Amino acid sequence: MGSKIRVGIIGSGGWARYGHIPALQALDSFKVVALAGRNKEKVQKYADEFNIEHAFDNADELVAHPGVDLVVVLAPSPEHGRLTEAAIAAGKDVYTEWPLSTTTAESEKILAMAEAKGVKHVVGLQRRFSPSSRYWRDLVQQGYVGKIRAVRMSVGVDAFGEVMPEFAKWALDAANFTDVLSIYGGHFQDMLFHGVGFPAKLTAVMTNQFPVTTIAETGEKIAYTSPNEVMVIGTLSGGGLFSVQLEGAQVHRTGLQIDVTGTAGALRITNARGFQNTEDNAIAGMNKGTDTFVALPIPATYASLPVSHLDASAQDVAYLYAAYARDKETGSADATSFKDAVRQHRLIDQIAQTSGSFFK
Repeated sequence: MGSKIRVGIIGSGGWARYGHIPALQALDSFKVVALAGRNKEKVQKYADEFNIEHAFDNADELVAHPGVDLVVVLAPSPEHGRLTEAAIAAGKDVYTEWPLSTTTAESEKILAMAEAKGVKHVVGLQRRFSPSSRYWRDLVQQGYVGKIRAVRMSVGVDAFGEVMPEFAKWALDAANFTDVLSIYGGHFQDMLFHGVGFPAKLTAVMTNQFPVTTIAETGEKIAYTSPNEVMVIGTLSGGGLFSVQLEGAQVHRTGLQIDVTGTAGALRITNARGFQNTEDNAIAGMNKGTDTFVALPIPATYASLPVSHLDASAQDVAYLYAAYARDKETGSADATSFKDAVRQHRLIDQIAQTSGSFFK
């Protein structure tokens, strides 16, 4: 590209420092020029650390700055909608962390605004861009498993446990759309169904097995109504069956486990950590008459960016940014967009609605 895409990031939390800033600074197409957050001292510290020119304690100033081409919204989820709308109104391209907003209706409105304004829009559903995800999806499309018969995914994490820190207290409000289904379901279902096809029909059961959460620092007891155990079954658009289990509050994390079985073979995708993973997912397969799984190393061609020094979670973000840059230059549409966000919102709504009285 002739010139770098100048990025302004709203949000100075750990995900900005750990994921987005290092990923962007590893890519030649981008330059992080501005950072905004509530705590000006913290923002300035990060700006100095990463050699970022502008530091703001007001997001509106960053959005309005003429030197920012792409606004990245990394604030807590209840603020995503408002900040994204401000970026669109300013005529800026915008990358918003998942979820796009706290409701399907608001996300649909934001998508319509972005399309009407003609700005490019990206949602942070980055897991489909990891080298492992792109590789196993290609294997499926190339017929490694034959016709898909069944898909099983289990995601187990320690988040949303019986004890939570004070800084995460806001997430206990169900209206903020930050729970096992909305966050982990959104990310991992996007990756899964991008690889095997979207659900045609489904039904679900959801429950809350730990209805009271204790704030670690104060001992405060707070009623928690969002689900921390979710099970979904259904049929895929291609005819196979699928099941998804999402389990939060695990003491012993089971991480990510996916099995894809078909008429010609099977694939197994695993990661012990699951979410903020340091290593990419491992892939194993069996077909052509074999009866045991063998490791399938990811070909080097899938790791095409100079980001191997970063943890895998940050690498995924880099591959999404690279897809956006290609889209901007060539007119392609590979980056996950607000359309993908709305699709996930609607899927999560469907899961919640079919769970009926189990959703408490």
